[in-house]
Parts: sequence; structure tokens; C-alpha cells
Amino acid sequence: MRRYFLQRMTYMLITLWVIITFTFFLMHTMPGSPLENEDKIPRELREALLKEYGLDQPLPVQYAKFMGNLIQGELGYSFQYDGRSVTNLLMQGFPASLQLGVQAILFGVLIGMLLGTIAALRRGTWVDNTSNVISALGYSVPNFVMAALLSYYVGVKWGVLPVGLWGSFEHTILPSLSLSFLVIATIARYVRTEMLEVLGQDYMKTAKAKGLSRFTTISRHALRNAMIPAVTVLGPLSIGLITGSMVVEQIFAVPGMGKLFVTSITVNDYTVIMGVTVFYSTLIILSMFLVDILYGLIDPRIRVAGGKE
Repeated sequence: MRRYFLQRMTYMLITLWVIITFTFFLMHTMPGSPLENEDKIPRELREALLKEYGLDQPLPVQYAKFMGNLIQGELGYSFQYDGRSVTNLLMQGFPASLQLGVQAILFGVLIGMLLGTIAALRRGTWVDNTSNVISALGYSVPNFVMAALLSYYVGVKWGVLPVGLWGSFEHTILPSLSLSFLVIATIARYVRTEMLEVLGQDYMKTAKAKGLSRFTTISRHALRNAMIPAVTVLGPLSIGLITGSMVVEQIFAVPGMGKLFVTSITVNDYTVIMGVTVFYSTLIILSMFLVDILYGLIDPRIRVAGGKE
């Protein structure tokens, strides 16, 4: 077990390093500069600013300094937000994105599991066909299109919920619903497919022969095993929702990480771009590790340490 954890930690650190390195050099290929109106800034002032932020040094030197600061937990200061630390900006934007992501995941998982289970139990009926249509829409319609539709009809035309701003729980409903459709489609499709396979297994017939109720066999045996493939995609998908959807947050004026990332790219705010990338990549890598742990919790036959007891 100890060897397994050490190997996984090594792989995770290498993966994170590759992502950071690739993003750092790719970021510097973008046109423009972090200095606003660079051409209008006096030459002396421009050189002083470049020196202050270390942008006058060769790119390998900048990379080495960034990695050295990162190891010490220092992400630097923003070019755009009046020298505020990147860590402070991340901590300010993350709670809003976290709330939207958690609400979208909870709603998506509950509805997706319900749709997938009912569709499998009613295979070939109108319920199954409706579930397939919903899954297809969830995959094919981007969340920002769903956000625009909900914003117009539910918010503007019907006036049921507020369209923008950020304050009360009501302001979180529409963006959370917009983000949840992909989760619903993903969970429903995986659960339906696996449920159809699980329902025909011998242990399901054995459970019925023992006199267990239909609800018990479905909830304790069929659904539990059908959730394993869904957990695989739910980990990275959840992190993507929790860290913020760029366009959806822009549509609903949510002060989250998605909006922060979009803004930093448009103005070439190098430190914020790297800070969001490091934060996002770390969560993704950790989620993949947690998925392996969840495998063993959902199905005891799956062992973390290479299938060994």
C-alpha cells in the first residue's frame, strides 16, 4: 500500500509539472503584454515595470524563478488587479464557483441516477426514450446555450428567477441548472447502460431467489455496481464544475474563477493565468486519485493496491 501511494504521488507530481511547464511557455506565445497600452507607456517607465515584474529576463530564467516561488507556495501578484496576490484572487473567486458546482453536481447526480435507473427498468418504453432524449440534449447543447435559454425564458420573459448579479440563493439557481444538464446526461447514460448489464447477472437472480424485495435488489446490488463507471467521469467533471464554467459565469455575472480566468487571458495577466492553471490542475489530479479510492468503497472486490488483498 505504501509503495502504491508513493508511485501515485510521483506520477501526480510529474503530471502537474508537465502541465505547468507547457502552460507557462504556451502563455508567452500569446500576442500582447501584461502591460496595458504598452505602446503608450514611456520607454523608461516601461523598462522599470518590466524589471519590477521580472519580464525583462530571458524566458528560461522567468520559468526557473516561477517554479522556485511555486515550490515555496508563492503564486505572485496580479498585473491587472492593482498588485493583489494571486492567492487572494483565487480565494475570493473560488467560493462562488464552489457553490454553483456543488449544487449542479447534487442536482445532476440525483436526477441522472433516477433517469438512468427508470430507463433501464422500463427499457423500450416512452420513459426510456425520454431519458435518451434528455441525455442527448445534455451532451449536444453546450451549457452556455442552456444558460442563455434559461436566462431569457425563466429570468427575462417569465420573471421567475433573477438573471444576474450575486447575492442570495435565488441568484445561484439558474447558473446551477445550466451546469447540471451535462451531469444529468452523463450519469443517466452510464447508469442506464450498466444497469441493463447488471440486471442480467447471476447474483441479481440469486438475490431475487433469496426473497429480497425489488427495491432492495435494485438499490443495494444493481445500482451500486452500475455507479462504478459513472464515478470515473464524475471526478474530473465535478472539478470542472466546482472551479467554474467560464462562459456561464460571464452570462450570469458570477464573481467566480471562470470569470477570473477569462479576464486574465484577455489582458495577458500571466500570474493569474498560471495561478488558475496550477489550482485547477491540482484539483483534477487529486480527483483522479480519489476516484480510485471510491472504487474500493463502492465495490470491495476492487482493491487499491493492484488488486491485492
